[in-house]
Amino acid sequence: MSRSNLYLLLITTVIGLLSSTSKSLRFELESGLTKCIAEDIKTNSLTVGKYSIVNPHDGQPLPESHKLTVKVTSSYGNSYHNSERVESGQFAFTASEAGDYMACFWAADHKPPVTLNIDFDWKTGVAAKDWTNVAKKGSVDVSQPALWDPFFAVLICFLCNSQKFHIP
Repeated sequence: MSRSNLYLLLITTVIGLLSSTSKSLRFELESGLTKCIAEDIKTNSLTVGKYSIVNPHDGQPLPESHKLTVKVTSSYGNSYHNSERVESGQFAFTASEAGDYMACFWAADHKPPVTLNIDFDWKTGVAAKDWTNVAKKGSVDVSQPALWDPFFAVLICFLCNSQKFHIP
């Protein structure tokens, strides 16, 4: 691997680690209760999320009691996702305002109480995109909202210049 490719890989990795967030977790939710997870997101950052109920009886359909209501809102109360009585779902949006965004999960009350295990994956910024091709020539698209951050402008300039000039 050439020295310029190593520099490019190092810079891309550091930027990716510093400017993106990825939360993947599994949590329990008892019927009749709500759990919320908050994430601080910058304006114009791409955000994607995926959630699903873990089936306690693999190979069998989920019982009717195993349904979620999920709502994602900004700190200003704007709704970005709302699904009712689902087993799984996903959301994607570009944040129009900076601040805390909250994903709230609610399971309907059930007697006897039921505990749901939920897998939740929430990515923002660079982690929300497939960046495996960023370092390849011609693959940087400055129209992508995740690249509007000034921090990424440096990377874009570096990538553009590295295609024209030899980096020792």
